[in-house]
Amino acid sequence: MRPETAWQALAQRPLRFLTSAWPWRSLAYLLSGVAFGAVAGTVLVLLAVAGLVLLAVGVGVAVLLGVALSGIAVARVERWRLRLVDSDPAPDPHRPPPRPGRRAWLSTRLHEAVTWRELGFTAVSLVALWWMDLLVLGFALVLPFVIGVSPLDDPDVWPFGIIGLCMLPAAPYTLTAWAGARAALTRLLLAPRDQELTRVRASRARLVDAFDAERRRIERDLHDGAQQRLVSLNVLLGLARLDAAPGSAVEHQLAEAQEQLTVAVQELRELSRGVHPKALTDHGLAAAVDNLAGRSSVPVEVDIRLPHRLPPGVETTAYFVVAEALANVAKHSGARRAEVRARLRTDTLVLSVGDDGTGGADPAAGTGLTGLADRVEATDGRLWLSSPAGGPTLIHVELPCR
Repeated sequence: MRPETAWQALAQRPLRFLTSAWPWRSLAYLLSGVAFGAVAGTVLVLLAVAGLVLLAVGVGVAVLLGVALSGIAVARVERWRLRLVDSDPAPDPHRPPPRPGRRAWLSTRLHEAVTWRELGFTAVSLVALWWMDLLVLGFALVLPFVIGVSPLDDPDVWPFGIIGLCMLPAAPYTLTAWAGARAALTRLLLAPRDQELTRVRASRARLVDAFDAERRRIERDLHDGAQQRLVSLNVLLGLARLDAAPGSAVEHQLAEAQEQLTVAVQELRELSRGVHPKALTDHGLAAAVDNLAGRSSVPVEVDIRLPHRLPPGVETTAYFVVAEALANVAKHSGARRAEVRARLRTDTLVLSVGDDGTGGADPAAGTGLTGLADRVEATDGRLWLSSPAGGPTLIHVELPCR
């Protein structure tokens, strides 16, 4: 796997690391940090002093405001420098102002938490990080050089020359280790990867919502379209059967066609319920689960007590958890009874489906539990499975309703 950061390169290929570009990139990262730190630190200190001096005439407020917002510029440079030792992009976390103009930009930046986090990072850098860069550079490069050029004819000094020569091969590792630590701290404060994770979760939730909406559309089309046409066709066949001679071959064929059509309508009705049950849309989770329990071949006790309707996405996820769990009970468990319970705890739906079967449920065995877990996690929920050999089996689900 190709390393994405200096730390990964150091850990994955400690020997080949010396012949790669990562030591030089780490050196450039620390040198540019020292140079930028010296310039930025000097400018900020001068501006802070000037602002305090000019407070008496009112101009100092604007200068001190510029110092407070200086973290934005410093953070932008630090995110740009981060590419030297971390190839993962570091996007700007600031949101655009709601309208054009300096006043809107200033108001947006002052109300953002990231602005003050960047100012805090700038203060930490000014006090410690930039000085640490200089100290590590001095320890890894300057100190071995100074020791190495000590007088060789002085018996009290020349052994330190050998020590200095031995320290030089370790310099790339020292520089890269600190550069990796420095970059990790910068990434944590200025461009945390959890922002990407939040966007991925939001995108996944949108996909689930779009999928559920498509399921509801298909169910509606099946119920209002194909199913109604088949029912109308069945009525027409019944009328044609009345016109046929009793006991004739035509009457017999029409009766058989009616029977087959009735079976097709029933299967289509079951299919539409599986796509998205109408009871769930019209009456909520409790009514839909009652319908599931009524069609189950295993007796099911339903105990769902909810103070109000839940968000559609939560109801849909909970319904399909129950549907898949009861299908597994009927097919694999050998259970004599099952139970479904649900409560709303603050803003979390707590759902459990249990049975007294033989247990041993394995998500890897193709029982659909892996897909259920993925669907639950897509809504930021959690699913736990307890199914020891010999039973019983319990599926516990928690779904946030925010």
